Amino acid sequence: MKIIVTGSLGNISKPLTEILIAQGHTVTVVSSDAKKSAAIEKLGATAAIGSIADVAFLTQTFKGADAVYAMIPLSFTEPDLGEYMHRIALNYKQALTEANIKRIVLLSGWAADLVKAENLEYLFDGIQTSITIMRPAAFYTNFYQSMDLIKGKGFIGKFLTLRYSGLWALLTGKTGLLMGNYGGEDQIVFVSPTDIAEAVAEELLLQSPAQRSIRYVGSEEMTCNEAAKIIGTAVGKPWLKWVLLSDKEMLQGLKMAKLPEKLAETLVEMQAAMHSGKTLENFHKNSPKMGRIKMVDFAKEFAEAYHKK
Repeated sequence: MKIIVTGSLGNISKPLTEILIAQGHTVTVVSSDAKKSAAIEKLGATAAIGSIADVAFLTQTFKGADAVYAMIPLSFTEPDLGEYMHRIALNYKQALTEANIKRIVLLSGWAADLVKAENLEYLFDGIQTSITIMRPAAFYTNFYQSMDLIKGKGFIGKFLTLRYSGLWALLTGKTGLLMGNYGGEDQIVFVSPTDIAEAVAEELLLQSPAQRSIRYVGSEEMTCNEAAKIIGTAVGKPWLKWVLLSDKEMLQGLKMAKLPEKLAETLVEMQAAMHSGKTLENFHKNSPKMGRIKMVDFAKEFAEAYHKK
């Protein structure tokens, strides 16, 4: 099959490309960074350099493909995250329709149906093709954002007097404290990007009539503090905790970090849905099969990077 993978060489797109190449498929990887061309071609794929904001580029790239994996990267520079994601989703829909793609796998999020800005799935309801909406849980790789904090402070969250610099650290990875309006004893499903890639690869190869389906993806369920302890133990700090802020405190911190107001509100809403337990409830209703990579597996990878830093 000829398959198009968007997302450049990101956490999901790179292992997905490797899986598809190993299976003997012809893969084109879309990237906005021309410097990634050599790395893409080294994997055995073809690089298509351009912007997903360019409908003509997308349409031309998609033409002749049997299947497309479409994802929208988050942008912390856009003043209105919802408007940006809506715009890019419509670009995809137009390009996929004009290129007459028969099989689509679209990356969404497990809180997509609960968060207004993230709820873009409805835009694809009328598309006359076979489409699977992927709803992965909380990424293991988000822990990399707190590496400086763990190394410098020895915990995930604490000292509320420094909470605001900590919220900035959550987004930038700079020194400070990692906090959020979900955490503590909240029960969460975490997921490995590799498990997502394997699930996406399965969906891309499905030959089914024009219809819309949803697939949740997770690797392991636990509380945020249990996750923090596993990560902490791997780096020699088993006392790590994950501090929970109120929605108001989180919003105030993001605004003090000078994030655009709409972006700050969207981030708070996304995390509030996780804290409420509604995302977990929806996940369980769909009874997804859990992936193979567990938190202790990821913690080893995290620890290796942690000690090299």
